[in-house]
Amino acid sequence: MDLDEPDEIAGSGTTVPPSSASPLARAEYFVWLTARVLEQRRFAHHFLGGSADAVDAALTPYLNEDGGYGHALEPDLRGPVSQPLHTAHALRVLDAIGRCGGPRAERLCRYLTGVSTPEGALPAVHPSQRGYPAAPFVPIVADPPGSLLTTGPVVGLLHRNEVWHAWLFRATDFCWAAVESLEDSHPYEVEAAIAFLDGVPDRERARTAADRLGRLVRERRLVVLDPERADERPVSPGYAPGEHHYPYDYARTPGSVARRWFSDHEMDRALDRLAGEQRDDGGWPLTWRQWAPGTALEARPMVTVEALLTLRAYGRAIG
Repeated sequence: MDLDEPDEIAGSGTTVPPSSASPLARAEYFVWLTARVLEQRRFAHHFLGGSADAVDAALTPYLNEDGGYGHALEPDLRGPVSQPLHTAHALRVLDAIGRCGGPRAERLCRYLTGVSTPEGALPAVHPSQRGYPAAPFVPIVADPPGSLLTTGPVVGLLHRNEVWHAWLFRATDFCWAAVESLEDSHPYEVEAAIAFLDGVPDRERARTAADRLGRLVRERRLVVLDPERADERPVSPGYAPGEHHYPYDYARTPGSVARRWFSDHEMDRALDRLAGEQRDDGGWPLTWRQWAPGTALEARPMVTVEALLTLRAYGRAIG
């Protein structure tokens, strides 16, 4: 879109974009109004033809000397220290712009090796976070166990980008064991399992594990299949009221192993719901518990970019 068109964005003089604008134009207004530089450049890269170099440059200030990422890249963990959750987020950004390989990956894997638990996995939160602000629903313990929540997405993305490092061997074994033994799970853990399964090289084993997970998700009612009756579905313990998960939360793209879990009708209804969630200000809302104004402000543009990417991946018109 042309930012010189005053009726659409630049000259409106309000904090709410015109209701007649396309979903993409309304989201662009929201991003320029509220987002960090990183999310602004991600939006520009994915939807306005912006360069990958600009995204890479905006991500660099979050990188620490130890090879990990910090500085509240993931808004619910504040402070400068590197954390596995920040590093997993950085990997998703780098994967989306094709920059996961090379010396950077080597440094990152050295960081992962250094913070791993005895079983070779990543903790959800490293104890170095102690003393810095963090969301109250993020536990910080002195000797944290390995977590599929952080290890699964990291391992999956490294495999997807054909990164080979000694750290990956034990971490991959940990993920297989965790994924194939999941029973009493919750949506975010299942999503982490999918991130692993979508990238791991053994595709037959991944599909078998995914089929079992899909049955678990439906049997345990971890997904809302009828958006109009979402209030009838329970949320997992510790989740915020209304923190439901929909088919697109599991199958972010049609190529995901989780796409087979849902019929075309179920996915279409969910995508209709996602498209309809865009707010008057142009952004998408947060579903998880909001504990500080600044973190919510930083997270909404991230959620908005992901919603647009999901809708586009499924061929939905966004403008």
